[in-house]
Amino acid sequence: MSVRGFALSCLLLISATASAAEPQPLRLSVGDWPPYLSTDFKHQGVVAHLLRDILADEGYALDLRFLPWSRAYADAAAGKYAGTAVWMHKPEREVDFLYSEPVLNEQFVFFHLKKEVFHWDSLADLFGKKLGGGLEYSYGPEMDAYLTTGRLYMERVPSAEQNFNKLLRRRIDLYPQEINVGYTALLSHFDRDAISQVTHHPKPLLNNLSYLLVPRSDPNGHELLKRFNRRLAMYRASGRYDQYFHDLRQGKYLPDSALERDEKAAPVPVGDPQ
Repeated sequence: MSVRGFALSCLLLISATASAAEPQPLRLSVGDWPPYLSTDFKHQGVVAHLLRDILADEGYALDLRFLPWSRAYADAAAGKYAGTAVWMHKPEREVDFLYSEPVLNEQFVFFHLKKEVFHWDSLADLFGKKLGGGLEYSYGPEMDAYLTTGRLYMERVPSAEQNFNKLLRRRIDLYPQEINVGYTALLSHFDRDAISQVTHHPKPLLNNLSYLLVPRSDPNGHELLKRFNRRLAMYRASGRYDQYFHDLRQGKYLPDSALERDEKAAPVPVGDPQ
């Protein structure tokens, strides 16, 4: 039996055992971050779906409370919730929280038109390119420094939709964005013809890992993380973890309101990142 087959068999066996018990209520605080966490998206977003399924397989019934991000953090640190999701690692957060294994890999890439040949190895390769970006958005210390000193030029607008419109009209050459956020914006706002014109470069600009945080003050916190991390590892080994994000890129988490618009807004496969 292959490693993946063995992991899947273990997953099914443990699932059957856990499902025999009455689910234990578990509340987490979260913020709004489409397409990962959002009350507007199916399953409340792909990360919410992943968390709910992992915890259900461990015998928990997950209830997500959507709050402003600062309150989601503060209330969980104060013990009002069993945890909060999802957060990047910062050393100062370790005072209040225990970290899970990484739940999400946020990968920022450069979107560009397929007709435009684009390769890059360093930020110096972007000299002379007109970039689109978000208001007050950070793209990592190195690129932020290039932008601050004027070595790179960026036109900033409020939304991903506006940036993709500018890209399609050749008003910008490149648009750095988190890959799933970018493709979800394309699927939500553009027709098949427009989507077919856009691609991304496989070299990441930036990778961020995000985690489930559990309060150190919770006496059950270590056990929760132990069970969560074990199940998360099994999802990854069996390939189930990847399926959530494949479905995301196929538009399966889009709100019904987006899918019920006219045909030009219907999602089409855009492919997985390389």
